Amino acid sequence: MARMHHWLGMVAIGLSLTGCVSQEKYNAQKMRGDSLAEQLSQADAAARSARAEADAYRAQFGDISGHLTGQSALIQNLNAQNADLQRQYDEAMRKLEGALSRTGGTALPENLSNELSAFAAQNPDLVEFDASRGIVKFKSDVTFDLGDASVKPKAKEVIARFSQILNAPAAKNYELMVAGHTDNVRVSNPATKAKHPDNWYLSSHRAISVAQELMSQNVGPNRLAVVGYGEQRPAAPNTSDAGRAQNRRVEVLILPTTVTTAAVKPTQGGNAPRQAAPALNKESVNTDRGPVINK
Repeated sequence: MARMHHWLGMVAIGLSLTGCVSQEKYNAQKMRGDSLAEQLSQADAAARSARAEADAYRAQFGDISGHLTGQSALIQNLNAQNADLQRQYDEAMRKLEGALSRTGGTALPENLSNELSAFAAQNPDLVEFDASRGIVKFKSDVTFDLGDASVKPKAKEVIARFSQILNAPAAKNYELMVAGHTDNVRVSNPATKAKHPDNWYLSSHRAISVAQELMSQNVGPNRLAVVGYGEQRPAAPNTSDAGRAQNRRVEVLILPTTVTTAAVKPTQGGNAPRQAAPALNKESVNTDRGPVINK
């Protein structure tokens, strides 16, 4: 701006020295000079504004770039956790399928199978034993109240006796899977839904409760796995009261594998933290099959 005024001044002095420029021409030249000065000032202001805007965009880009970097690290961490959980689930399912595929002969050592058969015969109202596959089944209708996951006192006594068998030399090294099952009647009672939103949760919570009772009787938590199937693996058709009663059960599978990991001490009182098992394949939950009762 100062340079422009200096230039105009020099022009004026030059013209005055010549003495031959009219007032009109001088005024016209001055107006053109003023106009150029104004345009230069506007261009300078626009350049400063553009620089400030560019600086602001660079700062915003830096913030966005840092945010995206943090999000990418979070996604990678979640993917790693998901892969680990999937690995654990696949291993549990491998063991489970190995137990379920046993056919023919005696699945467990004869002395252990005989002891479990006698145990079931002593508690026929509450327990069944599938000797061919090494599965002890607890009937939910006498193990739990309707829509509840708290083990009844009588069932606790039976589980305590069962734990003695599991801790005896013939069985103490076997791994165990506790699997919860329900019928296909949807959870509809508001009081039940507050704790067990659907059959997946109810079956999982009941399996956890039985596992906790086993741990309270000194069955090592490193021997135990827990899974909830909801209504997805019925033992009988859900077309009658008798069939649905068979489907409401908690099974303890004595797996054909031995413990290889170090035992972890249970929490005080022998109970692990109560938490829901993951709801698997949730898309198939709560279909419209079967009657709806006050479960």
